[in-house]
Amino acid sequence: MQHFDSKAIEKALPYPLLVKALAHGLQLAIEAPPRSHLNPNHDASCVLIMPAWRPHQLMGVKLVSVWPGNNVKGESAVSGVYVLISCENGHPVAVLDGTTLTLRRTAAAAALAARKLARQDSTTLAVLGTGALSVPLVQAHLDVMPFQNVLVWGRQASKAQTVVAQLQQQGIAASLATDIEQTLAKADVVAVATTATEPFIRTGWVRPGTHVGLIGAFTAQMAEAEPSLMPLAKVFADSRDAVLEKGGEVFQAIQQGIITPAAIQADLAELAAQPENHVWRKAQDITVYKSVGFASLDLIAAELIYNTTA
Repeated sequence: MQHFDSKAIEKALPYPLLVKALAHGLQLAIEAPPRSHLNPNHDASCVLIMPAWRPHQLMGVKLVSVWPGNNVKGESAVSGVYVLISCENGHPVAVLDGTTLTLRRTAAAAALAARKLARQDSTTLAVLGTGALSVPLVQAHLDVMPFQNVLVWGRQASKAQTVVAQLQQQGIAASLATDIEQTLAKADVVAVATTATEPFIRTGWVRPGTHVGLIGAFTAQMAEAEPSLMPLAKVFADSRDAVLEKGGEVFQAIQQGIITPAAIQADLAELAAQPENHVWRKAQDITVYKSVGFASLDLIAAELIYNTTA
């Protein structure tokens, strides 16, 4: 049985290759039941169990732990492990670092959506949030679009500055953003990845023409943007079914009666199926990509690693 640690996964999943693999892999049949959501401490911490498989090929199961309280201790809020199993004989064939796998597939999926939905003349990327996804999101977006400016905002400026320093060490021209309203006024593409339970992006702050990736809120109770943004935007999902069930801002907007499920224009597989020149927006449209994560993305990424190193 093979083992792939964080460094091995990063080496095997360069973002251009991973984005291409996700776009292709989502067009192929994958079976994935709804993920299980467990609360062992009866608080905000949780464990997610996410299986997916292709019959007679490979099955993957991911265990993800989300402990929001870790942020105040300087520890990662998200960690996980991924197991690949042969569907021919049932034997485990590989164990992968689920944390790095999740970070890279999430960032790559958001970048794929941005490439499809953002204005082609977009020059400024803003990343809101300073967790483990912040750097991967910048890297993935820069690999699919030629941004000239990268802004990083966080509730704690010191943490945002640390992310900026990490990006600058990689040769990325990133800068610290201290005012979220001003940041949104400058951004063409916004990637949001936090564990917020209350909206901190006000609807009136999002200017026409902006693409917003809402990536951090993964339960029906969480939200990064006000649900009132949804009826003003063209809404897209990573997984239509998953977002309708637990996609924070979208779920809440439906519950409030300000949009219907039909407001979701397309999901990631449908976005990827269309040619690159397919037009999903008008110049002044606000587009929202709502992500909650789904198991097919993990399986596609894990297959890519296993099949290219076997």
